Amino acid sequence: MNPLAIFDFGSNLLDKFFPDKDEAAKAKIKLIELQQNGELVKLQTQAGIITAESKSEHFIVSAWRPMTMLVFVFIIANNYILYPYLSLFFDAAPKLDIPPAMWDLLKIGIGGYTVGRTIEKSVKTYKEK
Repeated sequence: MNPLAIFDFGSNLLDKFFPDKDEAAKAKIKLIELQQNGELVKLQTQAGIITAESKSEHFIVSAWRPMTMLVFVFIIANNYILYPYLSLFFDAAPKLDIPPAMWDLLKIGIGGYTVGRTIEKSVKTYKEK
């Protein structure tokens, strides 16, 4: 998909997400800024890399991102679900430190996946119409 098609698709998508015309106009201005400074092409390249990785026949290449997110989810589940209960019964219940950078990576990973899937489904629907 070329950058102009992405821009057109994004503009149409913004109209649907923002019923208020002023908010949609502000979002479109931001989209134009992204297009002018080359960010749309960068985002498209990054999405292409993720798509290529996910379609790889090699397990490690296709699964490293989901496995990383599952490790993060396990650490969070341990610290906020398991640890509070285990610490009631055991003095040595393990609590894993979560560095701030890991939270950022987790937010980017989950946000990127969510946005990526939304765009993927929206593009499919857009092409069908």
